[in-house]
Amino acid sequence: MIFHDRYLVGCAALAVAALVTIPPAHAQAPTQPTDAALNAEAAQNDWPTHHGTYKSYHYSGLDQINTGNVKNLEVAWMHFPERATRGIQSTPLALDGVLYYSGSYSRVYALDGATGKTIWAYAPELDEELVAKQTHSPYNRGIAIGHGNLYVGTVDGRLIALELKTGKPVWDTKLLDSKKMTVGFTGAPLVVKDKVIIGAQGGEWPHRGPIFGVDGKTGAKKWEFFTVAGTEEAMKTWGGDSWRTGGGGGWMPGAYDPETNAVWWGTANPAPLYDWGGADWKKSGPRPGENLYTTSVIALDPDTGKLKFYHQELPHDAWDFDSSVGEFVMIDRGGKKLVVHANKGGHIFVYDRSNAKIENVWPLVKNINFVKSIDPKTGELIGRRDLVEGKVDPPLCPAIAGGISWNSGAYSPKNGLFYRIGQEWCMELTVEKTTPILEPMAQLNIGATFKFIPPPDGPARGHLSARDPVTGAKKWEVTYPQPPLASVLATAGNLVFVPDSVGIVHAYNADTGEELWSRNNGMGHNAGIISYMAGGKQYVAVPAGWGSLVADEFVALYGEPFKSMPKNTGALVVFALRQ
Repeated sequence: MIFHDRYLVGCAALAVAALVTIPPAHAQAPTQPTDAALNAEAAQNDWPTHHGTYKSYHYSGLDQINTGNVKNLEVAWMHFPERATRGIQSTPLALDGVLYYSGSYSRVYALDGATGKTIWAYAPELDEELVAKQTHSPYNRGIAIGHGNLYVGTVDGRLIALELKTGKPVWDTKLLDSKKMTVGFTGAPLVVKDKVIIGAQGGEWPHRGPIFGVDGKTGAKKWEFFTVAGTEEAMKTWGGDSWRTGGGGGWMPGAYDPETNAVWWGTANPAPLYDWGGADWKKSGPRPGENLYTTSVIALDPDTGKLKFYHQELPHDAWDFDSSVGEFVMIDRGGKKLVVHANKGGHIFVYDRSNAKIENVWPLVKNINFVKSIDPKTGELIGRRDLVEGKVDPPLCPAIAGGISWNSGAYSPKNGLFYRIGQEWCMELTVEKTTPILEPMAQLNIGATFKFIPPPDGPARGHLSARDPVTGAKKWEVTYPQPPLASVLATAGNLVFVPDSVGIVHAYNADTGEELWSRNNGMGHNAGIISYMAGGKQYVAVPAGWGSLVADEFVALYGEPFKSMPKNTGALVVFALRQ
């Protein structure tokens, strides 16, 4: 997705692997990441997987930092990564008192969680010429841990396993011909049982957006699922040969439901992003038909990669409002096992976990005009607004960056509230006919020019709202002059943390929305935020560093401080209570 902005055996000689020697302070008993990931409430000391646990809560069960003492939060230590092009966009992981995170160019760092001292660092050798040609690179949005390894994807199409204790390369598997396809990996992998699962970029590139299952111990590719025309059923939903250049992809990590042995994954938009078929999109335009399985949530068998079930959130997505938002919040409510998923178009979808049947759909943002509504019982798009060549009037809402972006919300099992950032903005748009370019190297296939503008009801802005995840009923809301682009963290200390776009980290009372603490990190945030325990002390880790395709639009919309904000620097800022 162009506005989702999307990232090691690189030669061992070039790998800064093994600055080993410093043991983590007060190391805790070893934890199995997959065990911890299975239970959102149990994984209190650690943050073992991208979304915290398989339940995607972005919730820490730690309460040492709470509403009563959060005012005493201060910087404990900081770490500065090298080559922080486009800032830092990853979500750190924490296990047994050690913090791990990735930076641009898929560089990885292992740090003592209590002191910030480097245990090891790793820098893969990348195809720099290729990186220079990629629109979204060289950022990386996360890593995975399992089988004694740490896993990271690269923008030149590789998945690399590093020994967790030393950072030394274990295996390096080439999964994509990135010199031909242009795309690589920018999102975090997901470890499920013996597999490492990772999705490729796609969306605006003319390919078929695969998701891969790789053996976690050997690096052998075990399966590949194409999000574009990946089954016979799906092939029939692409007119002519349009499936060959259909886009798709699954560039953010999904979640895993062990009860049904299903990996839930969100898929990207079809290509070209903007379709000029108009109301006759089933039979005309560049990609006639529903375009399965783009802009869908899919459930895959992690053992085989076979599709178990799916729901296409926006059939024939003509607006670049895909489903690649990776969080799948798994909750039990009223005797039902549900999963809650955010779509870029500004709606929240609630599904039955066993079959992806729609339980409810509700809007998170106000400014939506690509559809009049979505049926909350069937998911059917009502009054969809299909585009034709030329100027789109009135402007399209939300803008290409979405009513919801790739950053994750948070769910608190303590009070049952779902905290999600929404974005209120629109854009002027002119749809232009394009032809896919595949040689000598795949090129972006957007199909439009556009400009961000404020929505009809006021300035372009963002908000954090606390809601019932199933009904959407709102308890409280905080508005920001500029949409926050970072993820949200909820904790058992009854706190919600939000790193915003101007550089301030906010802590709110989870029940009321009252702001209890803030700190200015000096640069915008567009990454993940986590909490973990090291040496008997709770820490909150916030990657700071600005720079993405969405962030680039803030200059025209808002001016300062974004006009002067550096985009190629970053820092991991870690907070703890004052002694």
